[in-house]
Amino acid sequence: MTTDTSPAHAPAPGSPPDQPPPAPRAGLRGHPWLTLVTVAIGVMMVALDGTIVAVANPAITADLGASLADVQWITNGYLLALAVALITAGKVGDRFGHRQTFLVGVMGFAAASAAIGFSGSVAWLIAFRVLQGLFGALLMPAALGLLRATFPAEKLNMAIGIWGAVIGASTAGGPIAGGLLVEHVSWQSVFFINVPVGLLACVLGLAILVDHRAAAAPRSFDIPGVLLLSGGMFCLIWALINAPEWGWGDGTTWLFLAVSVVAFVAFAVWERRAAEPLLPLSMFRSVPLSAGTVLMVLMAFGFMGGIFFVTFYLQNVHGMSPVDSGLHLLPLTAMMIVASPLAGAVITRVGPRIPLVTAMGLSAVAMFGLSTLQPETGTLEMSVWFALLGLGLAPVMVGATEVIVGNAPLQHAGVAGGLQQAAMQVGGALGTAVLGAVMASRVGSTLPGEWQAAGLAPLDAEQSAALREAAEVGVVPPPPEGAPEQMASAMADAVHGAFISGMGLAFAIAGGVAVLAAGVALFTKRGRSDAGPAVHV
Repeated sequence: MTTDTSPAHAPAPGSPPDQPPPAPRAGLRGHPWLTLVTVAIGVMMVALDGTIVAVANPAITADLGASLADVQWITNGYLLALAVALITAGKVGDRFGHRQTFLVGVMGFAAASAAIGFSGSVAWLIAFRVLQGLFGALLMPAALGLLRATFPAEKLNMAIGIWGAVIGASTAGGPIAGGLLVEHVSWQSVFFINVPVGLLACVLGLAILVDHRAAAAPRSFDIPGVLLLSGGMFCLIWALINAPEWGWGDGTTWLFLAVSVVAFVAFAVWERRAAEPLLPLSMFRSVPLSAGTVLMVLMAFGFMGGIFFVTFYLQNVHGMSPVDSGLHLLPLTAMMIVASPLAGAVITRVGPRIPLVTAMGLSAVAMFGLSTLQPETGTLEMSVWFALLGLGLAPVMVGATEVIVGNAPLQHAGVAGGLQQAAMQVGGALGTAVLGAVMASRVGSTLPGEWQAAGLAPLDAEQSAALREAAEVGVVPPPPEGAPEQMASAMADAVHGAFISGMGLAFAIAGGVAVLAAGVALFTKRGRSDAGPAVHV
């Protein structure tokens, strides 16, 4: 074990005495770009799983007899576990080493995926999805911690750019790959595909990855901090997930939100007293790091909250299949894949501030453009706005990640990686919940007028509630048996008109959030060039 010290950094009290550095191995071990390839393969599993499973839900429902609530839990259980555990998992990497944490995360994720494929009941499937989310939480911050420690500052942006391109490609490729697997193999294959990918990442990790632990790495674990932060995150995400069903005015929603606030306040108070806090609050004295975190929340709010409705628009308004809708989103994906490495190079040269402000401005323009979509909008016009959105998002994914991870001390690189991922999850959940509520309210207020303007007969209260629920996702209920074709067309016009009105308002708000994010980006700056003392294992 080797401790490299510099005059500006001294080993933490109680750290083991320095020893001569191990002789560097000839070959592949510790190579920065091969490290990037290895962690990218592991991260690809988690990113792919975030979207590929949605396509399998109908087949799972038919095969296992799952209810709508069960299907929602298949997704929400995974996301909840992932969001709650990310920062704690980052601390695990800082404490025990990012290499070991990454390998455990990869193998655990692959094993949980295999277990899901063999599940014979919905209950077991949901349980293993939660386990999958926990292992995914171990994997993601560890990957960023390894990149932060392996790459010098002048190359870190490029590495994060490629890392972001892999995530973008995997996320967008999920529906396409899932559709092909479900159609030609089985829904189980959607999960089994992770096994060979996980094995490959594990073999490469054992051969290539090297731990670079800071001499001041934590040597204890803040259990009270873990419990308070996990409890607060659970209550917050749980409230956001269930708010559309419970209602924003429901007492249960506000109870969980209130408990989350109390837990977060108690966490902040405790962290000031803890000898080795889970999330050192001193990190937030860095204005760029704090700005990067807020920027990530706002970006995820606008992007995930707004794009949530696009799949409904493509499939339910335009009548596309899941695979076709995925193909129509390729301009967004392709632009993110191409622009992420380029953004890394630009940010390395000029710093993050100008690229991030420009990128959020482009994202705002794209969001406002998407707010103008209509049922008759063609593929070319959609593609322009999708491509512009991808061009805007890529620098933010790269730059904000580097601002957060790069401005954190090396001994907190894992926590910073967890913070970056947690900010995305919270922002996405908040955006989906808030914009979903806006969408529902707008649909509810415009649908009666659209229905009446189409010359359709009034509905009773029960029928109106069912129609409104369907219209919120752009679904047109089947017309009465024997109804003329003109009636079916009028119903589609009314429902789609209300849906488009709600989606337009949601995207307009997302555009406003993007403008706010551009202002926050003014406070960012590039990460530190020094990594501090490091221990190579």
